[in-house]
Amino acid sequence: MTNHDPPLAANQLGLAQLNERSREIFRRIVESYLATGEPVGSRNLSRILPMTLSPASVRNVMSDLEQLGLVYAPHTSAGRLPTEIGLRFFVDALMQIGDVTEQDRRAIEAQVAASGEGRSFEAVLTEASGLLSGLSRAAGVVLTAKSNPRLKHVEFVQLEPERALVILVGEDGQVENRVLNLPPGLPASALIEAGNFVNARVRGRTLDEVRAEIEKTLKEGQAELDALTQKIIAGGLASWSGGESDERKLIVRGQAHLLEDLKALADLERVRLLFDDLETRREVIDILGRAERAEGVRVFIGSENKLFSLSGSSTIVAPYHDASGHIVGVLGVIGPTRLNYARIVPMVDYTAKVVSKLLGG
Repeated sequence: MTNHDPPLAANQLGLAQLNERSREIFRRIVESYLATGEPVGSRNLSRILPMTLSPASVRNVMSDLEQLGLVYAPHTSAGRLPTEIGLRFFVDALMQIGDVTEQDRRAIEAQVAASGEGRSFEAVLTEASGLLSGLSRAAGVVLTAKSNPRLKHVEFVQLEPERALVILVGEDGQVENRVLNLPPGLPASALIEAGNFVNARVRGRTLDEVRAEIEKTLKEGQAELDALTQKIIAGGLASWSGGESDERKLIVRGQAHLLEDLKALADLERVRLLFDDLETRREVIDILGRAERAEGVRVFIGSENKLFSLSGSSTIVAPYHDASGHIVGVLGVIGPTRLNYARIVPMVDYTAKVVSKLLGG
């Protein structure tokens, strides 16, 4: 279900290098960290392991795990914590991802469906990010689609001898107006001809798709249009492809959850750094945009995302689709590296599917 960029040492680390005893001790170290945020020592581990091992034997295994780069000691005579590589290894190789609980499933379906009744899609996404934040006790994030709607109709209306209004009507009911400069001495019939030509090719396509189709038709000389009409269409297409088509909206909800359960000043500093990172909107958008290139949930841990390397944060995100199956955005959570991955991964995946279904995807 999960996808990610390969970690630094994942290729060198194989389950073959860890026997059953080492795997079990490593799993307990990680699970203890995810539950408490605290290092766990050999004495405590020897008590909770399913096999009988002395604290000295456990220490030997912990030392081996440390040499593999899977765990580290935050200070001398302390227990061990997983490294980022260790967390990645745990998520990829050892973690058992459960299914979404019936309670979470009902909560997700009910809240997303309720927010979709007679409200804008942005309201649905805002609700989804708040919902994920509440369920995960982390910050919920949503990256909305690029403003590149599928079109239903285009109309050219002359305003002045050398200016026209281009009206674009999207399949979702959005209407956008843009002003177009006209060549001098243009007959009124040229605007009608340009409108008919474009509308014959526009329905159900994005601006980019329409532009590519029309440019191909004109280039191959398949269209019987005079030079002035071609000029209007070329000028109109150029103006449509600019504007705010790349403007994306980042919705972040529930940062306050990150302030719960802080154990030390170091935790508070990490959360402060994460808040600073979330303020740098453009970089967050770039990171979330990477998740659009793969199906399924993506998990980024700590410095796998340069932006979040200082705050030591993890991002769990999944893309959602429109009615045509195109990926139009991503949603998920950002929080400390000790997120409950086994619960949150399927929850993010399921929320993305519910949102896609609401979109007709």
